[in-house]
Amino acid sequence: MPTIANSIKSIFFIAAISFALCQPASARESGVLSAEESDPRTLGWMQGFPPPADKLIMQPQSNYFSFPRIRWTVCHMRELFPTQQVSRGLGAPTPFAYAIDNKIDSVTFTPLGDNQTMTWAESLSTNYTDGMLILHRGKIVYETYSGCLQETGKHASMSMTKSLTGLLAEILVAEGQLDDNARVSAIIPELGNSGFGSATVRQVMDMTTALNYSENYSDPKADIWIYSAAASPLPKAKDYQGPDGYFEYLQTVKKKGRHGKAFGYRTINSDALGWIISRTTGKEMTDLLAEKIWMKMGAEQDAYLTVDGKGVPFAGGGLSAGLRDLGRIGQLMLNGGVLNGQRLFPESVVANIQQGGDKQAFAKAGYETLPGGSYRSMWWLLHNQHQAYAARGVYGQTIYVDPTAEMVIVRFASLPVATNSYNDPTSLPAYQAVAEYLMTKP
Repeated sequence: MPTIANSIKSIFFIAAISFALCQPASARESGVLSAEESDPRTLGWMQGFPPPADKLIMQPQSNYFSFPRIRWTVCHMRELFPTQQVSRGLGAPTPFAYAIDNKIDSVTFTPLGDNQTMTWAESLSTNYTDGMLILHRGKIVYETYSGCLQETGKHASMSMTKSLTGLLAEILVAEGQLDDNARVSAIIPELGNSGFGSATVRQVMDMTTALNYSENYSDPKADIWIYSAAASPLPKAKDYQGPDGYFEYLQTVKKKGRHGKAFGYRTINSDALGWIISRTTGKEMTDLLAEKIWMKMGAEQDAYLTVDGKGVPFAGGGLSAGLRDLGRIGQLMLNGGVLNGQRLFPESVVANIQQGGDKQAFAKAGYETLPGGSYRSMWWLLHNQHQAYAARGVYGQTIYVDPTAEMVIVRFASLPVATNSYNDPTSLPAYQAVAEYLMTKP
């Protein structure tokens, strides 16, 4: 096994950390600082000219994704990693209309597995919320910022990035540029001898590939660490002999089992899809995202993606963006590809995602907080009574789209626990309660 430098301890905490990773039942039970106690302003991270030595968060140290430092890091990715811009172009942003509803804070719900009610306002602190946006019928009805995030800031989206990668792939399919039934090897010959080679593009998009790859973070010999070393943008150790970059690593992954049989959440599928998208279009992921979405949706801010040592954008988790701009993404999905009276992509794109993936294949993964769910084009389908679906990222990131309630929720967070199974028992019933409340509005 190649020597793994300090950088591998950190770079893929921005990836989609396995949701099966065992985590404590409660941050408070584990003695972890509360949201208020761990606020980066309260703790003084990176404050001062210069900051005191014990308040620095920087490279080449590898502790910036440890709690509570992560509460600063999620808003400052560009200060730690090289990035590529997702340009909003030169036009003026298209502002949202506001219809703020202060009663939302008082909406109550009962967390899963609990018998005591909680208010919406209480849930924000419980889930270490950095930013929360609620859109109803296209208007902002709720907006708040906390922790490291300000209105003008950007926040790490983590694995919500995957959903944008999947969205771009679906757009290319709808436009006839990409055949989702094609074999990966037909598009990326370099992956012909890898586990991806015999998979279809659709199997990559829905993460039903059968790959000999482990994202078990508790195993120091797991494949994720080799992948992390390859992807690190930091200089490799002199004795390092492993793959260099996302694309080189993907060529080393072998097949295990039969493609299409079971859902398996593996970040490397997103990076393979990013390669497929770039090879198909001849464009970087960042440029295509700007061209297809960011420049057309009236975005307020540029976004950016982290890159590996060769400048390849991290399609599986590298996006940082503004809260309202991700609200625009959610509204685009809710409107079937239309925003501000302009169609950005065919309605069939959203319809194809909303139909969901293979529920039986998904059930084999054992997501207890998402019973009856599925995964399609790197979006999570809840198949609940409102047919909600979501982009999801570790540490509490989400774009939650509820077609029945005509509602979009965007949350940025920096929980002390990575897996969404930790916050789902509070978050999912809270979203449903707000949706039901908004449906009572005239």
